[in-house]
Amino acid sequence: MLKPILLVEDNPHDLELTLIALERSQLANEVIIVRDGAEALDYLHARGAYAKREQGNPAVVLLDLKLPKVDGLEVLAEIRASATLKSMPVVMLTSSKEEQDLVRSYELGVNAYVVKPVDFTEFVRAIADLGIFWAVLNEPPPGSHRYIKPQ
Repeated sequence: MLKPILLVEDNPHDLELTLIALERSQLANEVIIVRDGAEALDYLHARGAYAKREQGNPAVVLLDLKLPKVDGLEVLAEIRASATLKSMPVVMLTSSKEEQDLVRSYELGVNAYVVKPVDFTEFVRAIADLGIFWAVLNEPPPGSHRYIKPQ
């Protein structure tokens, strides 16, 4: 079974565009949607509403920077501080072009920082390329297999 893609996005418009783009890229990975940083951490740590989810980490986390409850930088910091999550690819997918956000993201260990294009066609292409790279082409570290064993 393919590992899912975790999409952390609170903006309904950006969420819809991202899902369209992922669908057009024809990835077979399931997309798990969470709408704030606290929910993302609950999913990643398999707690709360996600306590009974299938074991294993997502293939990639597409993480918005500006999120309610817990922002994207805090989520990223917690991911990198966790022994079980730290090697998981995280892509900051944001509308922020602020240098401090970019610098801080890389200081915390983000794998890529992508500014959401305003043009729909460019946005679809960017998301499709991201999905294909991280879910299909990228070779994960040993022990973090691309597939989740069915239970």
